[in-house]
Amino acid sequence: MSDSRAPRVGLGFDSHPFAPGRTLWLGGVEIPGAPGLRGHSDADVVLHALCDAVLGALGEDDIGTLFPNDDERHRDRASADFAAEAVCRARSRGYRVGNLDVVVIADRPRLSSHRAAMRARIGEIFELAGGAADVNIKGKTTEGLAVSDGIACHAIALLIADTNGGSGPKR
Repeated sequence: MSDSRAPRVGLGFDSHPFAPGRTLWLGGVEIPGAPGLRGHSDADVVLHALCDAVLGALGEDDIGTLFPNDDERHRDRASADFAAEAVCRARSRGYRVGNLDVVVIADRPRLSSHRAAMRARIGEIFELAGGAADVNIKGKTTEGLAVSDGIACHAIALLIADTNGGSGPKR
């Protein structure tokens, strides 16, 4: 990575199939009444995609390399822990997360009633100066395509120079 303080952009993606009997976590928020997702950790596709976006902006390895699914220390681990590590890595390089944009691809559950809580929680987890205002979440269905057996997520992260000296977000 160059020493430039220019903004950096990263793209992330994740997907998991449904696994009835598990709790569904999206964006760090528990979504009641919906089937959970199969995964080694809590399988939060939103946080996984966001972690990969931040790590990608830094030019680092992906979440699966940093937190391998064959490591029992990560079994059922909260994805917010992975996100905290991504934020820490950004701060150690002199960056902070400026804003995040997310597209959740799922036929179920509907996200409209959970979007505000997800935006707020993501704003906290990624230490965004503007909190929920710096997070955009869009829900898209597959429009009947044969991919409705799980949830996928695309995410983009903007990293900007941390003019606050790494001591936390300006609030």
